[in-house]
Amino acid sequence: SSHFLSDVIPAPGISWLNLRCLHQASNVMAAQAIVVGGGLAGVSAANSVLEFGGKVVLIDKSAFCGGNSTKATSGINGAETKTQKTKKVEDSVDLFTSDTLKGGAKKPELVKVLCGNSGPDVDWLVDKFDLDMSLLARLGGHSAPRTHRGKERFPGMTITYALIQMVE
Repeated sequence: SSHFLSDVIPAPGISWLNLRCLHQASNVMAAQAIVVGGGLAGVSAANSVLEFGGKVVLIDKSAFCGGNSTKATSGINGAETKTQKTKKVEDSVDLFTSDTLKGGAKKPELVKVLCGNSGPDVDWLVDKFDLDMSLLARLGGHSAPRTHRGKERFPGMTITYALIQMVE
């Protein structure tokens, strides 16, 4: 049967990295996509389309990509990551979900997707883009160290630019 990219792109607010899993599940062979927004979500979506042999046009309102993601200074959260396992950090998707809901998240169904995919998403960034996510921190509201970053000063910029370079 015929599939369109709209069948596999998750709704706004759901991790764009989910596109990889949805792509495999729907057997889309060569998606074509227009991605609006060149921040971390947009360049993640664009890279996912390219990773599976699709073609993508990335559009951003600014003269350059990056968005607010480049300003992130703490890192990126993930539960049950390879880094956590290597450092013997005990964490779980359930614990991350609970922490996020306690923090005031209003849409439990989105929280479950975000937290459930967070580990594989962080691992994808490390494996696909050779990013250093070897440092872990336990930030406010978290019950375990799950904020990943490397040794650089601005992890958001480092992560986003790595993905932009791959799209280019």
